[in-house]
Amino acid sequence: MKINLITRRKTLAGMGSLAAAASLPAQQPTPLPKLIGERPGRITPLGDLVNVLEFEPMAERKLASATYASVAGGDRTFFERITLRPRMMVSTVDLDLTVELFGEKMFAPILVGPTAGQQAFHPDGELAMVRAASAAKTVMVVSSESSYSIDKIAAASKTTLWYQVYPEGDLNAIQARAKQAIQAGCKALCITLGAPFRNATGAPSPASVAGAKNAPLNWAYIDKLRQGIGVPVLLKGIMSAEEADAAIKNGVQGIVVSNHGGLLTSAAAASTLEVLPSIADAVSGRVPVLIDGSFRRGTDIFKALALGARAVLLGRPPLWALAAYGQDGVQNLLEKLQTEVGRTMGGCGKPTIKSIDRTSVKIHDA
Repeated sequence: MKINLITRRKTLAGMGSLAAAASLPAQQPTPLPKLIGERPGRITPLGDLVNVLEFEPMAERKLASATYASVAGGDRTFFERITLRPRMMVSTVDLDLTVELFGEKMFAPILVGPTAGQQAFHPDGELAMVRAASAAKTVMVVSSESSYSIDKIAAASKTTLWYQVYPEGDLNAIQARAKQAIQAGCKALCITLGAPFRNATGAPSPASVAGAKNAPLNWAYIDKLRQGIGVPVLLKGIMSAEEADAAIKNGVQGIVVSNHGGLLTSAAAASTLEVLPSIADAVSGRVPVLIDGSFRRGTDIFKALALGARAVLLGRPPLWALAAYGQDGVQNLLEKLQTEVGRTMGGCGKPTIKSIDRTSVKIHDA
């Protein structure tokens, strides 16, 4: 049998090595390179995020202060006044999130809304956004003030695209851009009302909004703009039943209830979700009603569907995901919301989008 003998010399030598190591200063890890404008703090791995709300602080750490400020926050007050009504003993094994808009079946009632200048949030901008939307089977509305041309965005897309314009400036030039977008494959035209002056990210400036929204709709301009378009036309920026009724009577095929990212909302003003029921009642199914404005959870989307919306457009959240995680982040965010919508439908005993109605929710007094 071989016996390992530890001599006194070896023991002392080992102890000396430990003592020498203990006397050396601790080696500090090499700091990771900082991004321009990055806030202090850890960027959580994408797979560890639980919901959409967690994307915003990640975007804040990636973006310069002014850029982040343009997409920060949102008015969530009215969402908190609405509760869901759970329903059991209803089979929801075969949940169906599909919804039809203008003769086309969508995978879920969620669209990526139009936001300008997306390269301010990620170098790949709209190209990353449209690839993510395609992977998540989500319709994307492309802004006429995108960082990339509509041809490049359409070439990168494998999903349905709509195009968004502002009814201002040279009518011929705007109509030419709209027709170019339709030729590139866009299936609908979204005209945004009441936002004449915008910042670098495409949002209207607060100082300009009040006067713009108080001005009457220029139907002659809109009628000329949509001449020869050949695709459904929606008006975005509707905030009253009267506006919605006027739009439909003037031949518009769809409306988007919108306050332009909350800039029309103040402590004394209604949110989009608050005015939605009266608008949906006025429309009475004549055209699809869509909505945007501070949607962050699948339960939020379910509440809008219950109050009369056909689908929801997302503005800030996809930009948070794009800024923090690029294409993968946007896809992850959209799929999270799709899953949450399905889970909420199941819990409320509503197996299809058409089955969701106002009996699914209760609105509480403020």
